[in-house]
Amino acid sequence: MSIIPKKVESRLNEGLKRFQPILSAAKSRDVNEADTVVVVTDLLADLLGYDKYTEITREYAIRGTVCDLAIKIDDQPKLLIEVKAIGLDLKDQHVRQAIDYAAKEGIEWAVLTNGATWKIYRVVFAKPIDQELVIEINLLSLNPRLPAHLDLLFPLTREGMLKAALNDYHAQRQAMSRFSLAALLLSEPMLKILRRELRRLSPEANIEIEGLHTVLSEEVLKREVVEGEKAEEARKKLQRALRRQLRQTQSREEPDGAQGEEEESEPESVKELEATTVEAPSDDPSVPETNVAGDTPLWTAPRQGKAGER
Repeated sequence: MSIIPKKVESRLNEGLKRFQPILSAAKSRDVNEADTVVVVTDLLADLLGYDKYTEITREYAIRGTVCDLAIKIDDQPKLLIEVKAIGLDLKDQHVRQAIDYAAKEGIEWAVLTNGATWKIYRVVFAKPIDQELVIEINLLSLNPRLPAHLDLLFPLTREGMLKAALNDYHAQRQAMSRFSLAALLLSEPMLKILRRELRRLSPEANIEIEGLHTVLSEEVLKREVVEGEKAEEARKKLQRALRRQLRQTQSREEPDGAQGEEEESEPESVKELEATTVEAPSDDPSVPETNVAGDTPLWTAPRQGKAGER
């Protein structure tokens, strides 16, 4: 995560104190969409730090239609913003409109807001075009004194945009997503570690990799995190990371015939890999051989029936 500069932190702190009463008053008066756009423009300039005259564009034209607002840095559109009246609940159809605007322009990020609530979406350029909600903020509920609340706002600031803070936040969110954690838990290295620890707890138990995988996927984890497109995407990402790590480890290994102390030393990365990847007994038929150089998955889940209802 990016560190917020003191100047930006001060601006966010003072800006929230200033705009929260304005937003509350506008909500109580149920101001219309045009007036909400005015408030949002002021928020973009005075709270988030964009230049009102060169970086904030109103009614940005996109192939025969217009988006309420756009953020342009160095004359390049970075963020499209669809604004609704402050009293309006943000609905799925509003999201679709903002995403379609961004997709037509080839812009990765879109915002849907009614002034008080801000929803930041990452556009998924697939067929069909999809979106992923990355951040949702209610400005009226933020506490200017809490650093964690300011951290939520920073990716939207001009300074955060220049540092690609939205991408960093998304990467952090992906790494900690329930799909990534489920894929990691069901991976071969983790299953080996779990088996080792369970054997220490119950030496008399016959614990195998296949049985562990079945219990975790059918009885411990929810079906939604082990099945479907997002679960499959997380598994593929983990497999790529494991293959990359093993290739890097191989490339750092000392060549045969090395002399002196270098011959006896072992790269720290190899030691770390061995510390986390516990080798299964050679007579364990459930553990496949690892293919490092090819595209064969490092771990193939045992064949099984459909997971039961959780």
